Amino acid sequence: MPAETPSLAAPPVPVRGLHHFAWRCRDSEETRRFYEDLLGLPLTHVIQADHVPSTGEYCPYVHIFFQLGDGSSIAFFDLGDDTAALPSPNTPAWVNHLALRVDSVSALLAAKARLEAAGVEVLGPTDHHIIQSIYFFDPNGIRLELTTPTVPQAEMDEHARQARALLDAWTARKGARRNAAHG
Repeated sequence: MPAETPSLAAPPVPVRGLHHFAWRCRDSEETRRFYEDLLGLPLTHVIQADHVPSTGEYCPYVHIFFQLGDGSSIAFFDLGDDTAALPSPNTPAWVNHLALRVDSVSALLAAKARLEAAGVEVLGPTDHHIIQSIYFFDPNGIRLELTTPTVPQAEMDEHARQARALLDAWTARKGARRNAAHG
């Protein structure tokens, strides 16, 4: 028997924004040079501990935070073993990524030039019809996207109005494919 869906009568969780998103890194100093020196995100907080606060597990680590312009952060854990997180074997490399916004196409192109001058391989710019983006990997193998809007907010609002219908159509298409495959 399937699990019951929780009641949606209660108020929604009051999420107000992103605080931080964390990954594992191979080397915290290499990661700092990339995010602070190359991308310009200031290192704002460092936690060094020998035990995981939530479980008490012994695992010496450093947790480093780089602040974005809106006050949120990108964070990393260096576990001291010079190992980066492994990619998911069932997911193409282009799927999991972090997209960061820049102010304009000219800022996007300047960022591309800066990254390439530092020896970073950059793909794009790619025109997604509502945004333009460039793609590259950080020293830990994490795919990053820099993006900038290229349409007026009114067009983005129209996309938002159509979002649920488009998701419903995809869900139906996916269900039909699944049913055809399982006969």
